[in-house]
Amino acid sequence: MIIASTDAESIVTDVSNWWDNPLTQDWLINKPISIAITIVVAFFAHWLLRKLITKAVERGVRKSPKTEIPRFLVKGQAKKTDIPPEVQIMRKTQEQRRQARIRTLGAVGKSAVAIFVWTWAALAILTEIGLNVAPLIASAGVAGVALGFGAQSLVKDFLSGIFMLIEDQYGVGDTIDVGDGIVGDVEDISLRTTTLRDMDGTVWYIRNGEILRVGNFSNEYAIARFEVPVGLSNDSDRAWDVIENSFQEAVKMETIKDSVIGTPEMKGISAFEPDHMTFRGVVKTLPGYQWEVQRYVYAKVLSDMQKEGITTPYPHGMGGVGLAQQALDKGDAN
Repeated sequence: MIIASTDAESIVTDVSNWWDNPLTQDWLINKPISIAITIVVAFFAHWLLRKLITKAVERGVRKSPKTEIPRFLVKGQAKKTDIPPEVQIMRKTQEQRRQARIRTLGAVGKSAVAIFVWTWAALAILTEIGLNVAPLIASAGVAGVALGFGAQSLVKDFLSGIFMLIEDQYGVGDTIDVGDGIVGDVEDISLRTTTLRDMDGTVWYIRNGEILRVGNFSNEYAIARFEVPVGLSNDSDRAWDVIENSFQEAVKMETIKDSVIGTPEMKGISAFEPDHMTFRGVVKTLPGYQWEVQRYVYAKVLSDMQKEGITTPYPHGMGGVGLAQQALDKGDAN
């Protein structure tokens, strides 16, 4: 019994000494509590920052931009508040673009917040358990430099995507030209790529870092330009009157009148060639509708020119002169 009592006391003493050891207290109580607090703080900071970004995005989406109506759109209106229907359509399109850009920037901000918060939490936990993070940070810096050299094109794509979103160069639904003959409607935008669909239905996936220049056909307004070649045998003044009247009537057609936001304007003769002269006209349209307006105007002008006897160069084709001469020779023979 004495031996058993001595063994029990020895075990209790050993356990008490182990528990009273500062190292044991540190690893079983202090460090776990500190790590738990770090994780809780990280969760709270992540939640709070995401909440703030979400609120900022919602406020930005709800906020109506205070933009002036272009003067050419309200010309003839009694008040600036009398906004034409075509301007309302244009503003609605621009507002959709603005909201999409704000949401995309919000998503980028949330990702950046998550990376920052949890990187800090990981470093704090490693420091708490006694690891020296200085060599780890230095190694990460070296690895980052190596990764930067190896994936510099990827970094370039992401940076270009961020600046593209901030500067609002184009948005989903816009018609853009990115060079190399690629013109199409923007279907999707990410930080790395832009997706286009051209007029033939081909989908193009273009890296943002490879877009050196971009032409946006859908920003605020577009210009429909038409050029009509007229044979030199026609009276230029009469041809001008016919084309101008036809142009004025064409833009009032039910199919395109809602797409026209400006007064059509004849620019006169824009080119003079040995066999023809070219009349040019322009009119402002809603973004992306300039080609549709052009098609209807060309059809109307050509029809009216034929009715009024205004001929184009080579009205019978390139071989028309030879055919006419053959007809004359045949008539003389008879």
